[in-house]
Amino acid sequence: MEIILKLNKSVEQNAEAYYDKAKKFKKKIPGIKKTIENYEDKIKKFEKALIEYDSNIKPRQLAAKKLWYEKFRWFYSDGFLVIGGRDATTNDIIIKKHMDKNDIVFHTELAGSPFVLIKNPDNKKFSESIILEAAQFCASYSRSWRSGRGTAEVYHITPEQVSKEAPSGTAGLAKGSFMIYGKRNMMDVALNIAICNFEGKIMSGPISAIKKYCTKHNSQYIEIIFGKDKLSDVAKKIKKIIGGDLDEIIRSLPSECAIKKTR
Repeated sequence: MEIILKLNKSVEQNAEAYYDKAKKFKKKIPGIKKTIENYEDKIKKFEKALIEYDSNIKPRQLAAKKLWYEKFRWFYSDGFLVIGGRDATTNDIIIKKHMDKNDIVFHTELAGSPFVLIKNPDNKKFSESIILEAAQFCASYSRSWRSGRGTAEVYHITPEQVSKEAPSGTAGLAKGSFMIYGKRNMMDVALNIAICNFEGKIMSGPISAIKKYCTKHNSQYIEIIFGKDKLSDVAKKIKKIIGGDLDEIIRSLPSECAIKKTR
C-alpha cells in the first residue's frame, strides 16, 4: 500500500488525516457488501433464466451419422442389403471398393445403367425374390426408365466375371465401365420404384421390397411412376407424407417421375 505524506504537515497531522479517511471507508463497507450481494443475486437469477430458456428451446435433430452405403441408392429385403450406383463415379466405387466374392452383380444390356450389388458377407443362400428385386432395382434406375418403358433386360453375374482392367492393347475403360466375361444370366423385369422412410433414412427400391418393410413397421410408402413433374415438387410432396431429408429424397428419385399413390 502506498502512503503519501504531506511535508507541510506534521507526522501526527498526516496520521490523523489517514485515520479520518479510514473511518469514512469503514462506514461504506456495509453498503459495498450489500451492492455485491445484490449483483450476485442478479447474476444467479440471470443464470437460472438462461438455463430455463435453453431447456425450452426445441433441440435440433442431430443428423444421424451416415452409413457407408448411403452414398449410393440402396434397400433392404429378405435380410440382404442391395446397393446401386447413382452415376459413373459411384458405379466405379461400388465395383472397385465394395464388390466381394460372395455378392451378385447386376447390370442392364443397355448403356446408362447402375451397377447393383446384393451384398452377402455371410455367404447366405439367395432367395428368388431378392434376385428379382435387385434386377428390378437395376432396371428402374437405368436409362430404360427415362424412355418410359415398362420392362428392361437385366443380367446378373458373379464378381469373378467383372474385370476392372481394359484388355491388353486397347484404350482404358471410362469411369464406371468394366469388362464382363462369361455367361450372363438374363432376366426381363418390370420397372417399378417405391420410397419410404427407413428408421429416419430414405430408402428406395422395388415396390415389393418397400411394401414388405412398411407392412412390418406399419409405415407409409410412396409409389413412383414415370412422369414429367418437377423433381423438387415431387420430393416436397413425398417429404410431407413420410418425412425425411429433402435432399436425400431427391437423390433417391429417378430424373423423370411423378407420384402414383400413397400407403
